[in-house]
Amino acid sequence: MIDFSDFLKVEMHVGTIVEVEDFPQAKKPAYKLKIDFGNSIGLKKSSAQITDYYTKDQLLNLQIVAVTNFPPKQIANIISEVLVLGSVEADGKVVLLQPERATSNGSKIS
Repeated sequence: MIDFSDFLKVEMHVGTIVEVEDFPQAKKPAYKLKIDFGNSIGLKKSSAQITDYYTKDQLLNLQIVAVTNFPPKQIANIISEVLVLGSVEADGKVVLLQPERATSNGSKIS
């Protein structure tokens, strides 16, 4: 169990995927993403293992939810700056968390 104050430390925001590339250097199938979180956070890079359910075309311009205040992490040859959130099914496939309707990039999740 965590305290509510611990939860409040996690910053989650809505962003729009503006660039998607294959990521052959990753250990497991993944994409390299550039995500626009608006003026206050800006463009951030991430790696996401979401190739089972999503094509590059489906991801482009899609709004997603990500943790924006984890430290950067080296993944193969990129630095991942945010953690894209999704639900992980029993077989390991990921379904992205998305806002129910379009919202401003950078909107805080609370």
